[in-house]
Amino acid sequence: MHFSLIRALLGLLLMIFSVTMLIPIAFALYFDEQTLFAFFASFVITAATGAALWLPPHMSTGQLRARDGFLITSLFWLVLSAFGALPLLLAEQLAMSTTDAIFEAVSGLTTTGATVITGLEHLPKSLLYYRQQLQWLGGIGIIVIAIAILPMLGIGGMQLYRAETPGPMKDNKLTPRITGTAKILFTIYVLMTVACGVCYWLAGMSPFDALTHSFSTIAIGGFSTYDASMAHFDSNAILWIGIVFMLLAGVNFGLHYFVFRDRNPLLYWRDPELKFFYATIFISIICVVLMLFYARSNVLPVQAGPTAEHAPSVLLIDGTSGTNADRFNVISHGAFQVVSLATTTGFASTDYTAWPAVVPVYMFYLAFMGACAGSTGGGMKAIRVLLIAKQGYRELLRLIHPNAVIPLKVGSRPVSERVVSAVWSFFAIYMMVFFILFLAVLATGIDFFTAFSAVGATINNLGPGLGEVAYNYASLPSATKWILCLSMLLGRLEVFTLLVLLTPAFWRK
Repeated sequence: MHFSLIRALLGLLLMIFSVTMLIPIAFALYFDEQTLFAFFASFVITAATGAALWLPPHMSTGQLRARDGFLITSLFWLVLSAFGALPLLLAEQLAMSTTDAIFEAVSGLTTTGATVITGLEHLPKSLLYYRQQLQWLGGIGIIVIAIAILPMLGIGGMQLYRAETPGPMKDNKLTPRITGTAKILFTIYVLMTVACGVCYWLAGMSPFDALTHSFSTIAIGGFSTYDASMAHFDSNAILWIGIVFMLLAGVNFGLHYFVFRDRNPLLYWRDPELKFFYATIFISIICVVLMLFYARSNVLPVQAGPTAEHAPSVLLIDGTSGTNADRFNVISHGAFQVVSLATTTGFASTDYTAWPAVVPVYMFYLAFMGACAGSTGGGMKAIRVLLIAKQGYRELLRLIHPNAVIPLKVGSRPVSERVVSAVWSFFAIYMMVFFILFLAVLATGIDFFTAFSAVGATINNLGPGLGEVAYNYASLPSATKWILCLSMLLGRLEVFTLLVLLTPAFWRK
């Protein structure tokens, strides 16, 4: 284990992160807000700590091994969460406890979107921006960003990339050099963010809201600058823009690169994971919209008072009558909520928990699949669910034809038994961890339904759950919040990256 290299690299990454705090400082100066001390003090503390780890003694060059990559990735997300909480903890306008500040920071960096803050619209813009920035940085993964500068250290970045990048096919590189891959991914990420922000602005958002919501949309984070989330804007145009960019952000960014490089949009159609992901969402939208139309009552947003604290407002109407505009609203909100929860973004355009009971539960289960591997989404990833489904079907065929050799293919490509075994292992560990966390949350005194949805929403990096945590986590006990912080980190790092540190073999020479 190269502990000196790990220490120095951790210090460098902390210094990089400290620089990002200069932007909220600029917001505080521009809007003349009383948050300047909180951000400046956080910047100094983070930068000084990073420099102390980086400078003495000067590190020797070397090559990171797999174990080093797992350790530095896990340590950085833990340390970054602590330092990312500093502005929230020091801001007098929030008056947050240490537990709540760390919970909010972890939620932001892991792009979960679970919040303990209420009255968002009354907070200083610098704090609102900072929350959104945490999600944007967490979406692309600050470690992937930092890979672009690793050559100056004389350290290979592939091990960090493998530890940070989600999905079972993470070893595939877009370019021969991992630095080039990181730059390409970051460029695509930035361009999509800019495009999303411009579209939101043209649809009627203020420049500030367009910027901040583009951050959380492309990061598939779900933080908003309003308690009512997207329901605040009361605009179908904004909802459909959100749908488009959430679907784009849920795609493997490597696929975006190949489409751009080859100027061939047909590559999207040829990708089996993407077809499975989009087909699942399309079918789900149809099912949800039909249930909203033909259930006894449907839900449409209105600007009246909220039906529940911190929840978007709703109006129950008969879906079989009403105007064409009403029907279009049902389609817009049904499609938006399906996409938001299926991609693990977590935006709300209405109080979907008031819909027929089967609908929010069904959409919640979609989050377990999540988006595509190599995207900013959470969940188990569509490619894993597809492989599990194909493997299940193959086992059925083997019952009929026990002596037949039945290869497993994704598209036209055969999948090795090693990959299939890895996927099943991940699924088993994922479910095991889920139930352990679920029991731990139950032990803190939370009711069954809330505990189940809270763990599911955090380990899948979804954010909003059901029951008591449908819109806010502030009422949960501190012990519960710490457990959910672990759940968010496990989900963001796809379980194995953290759990491997607990194995004795990891620490043996």
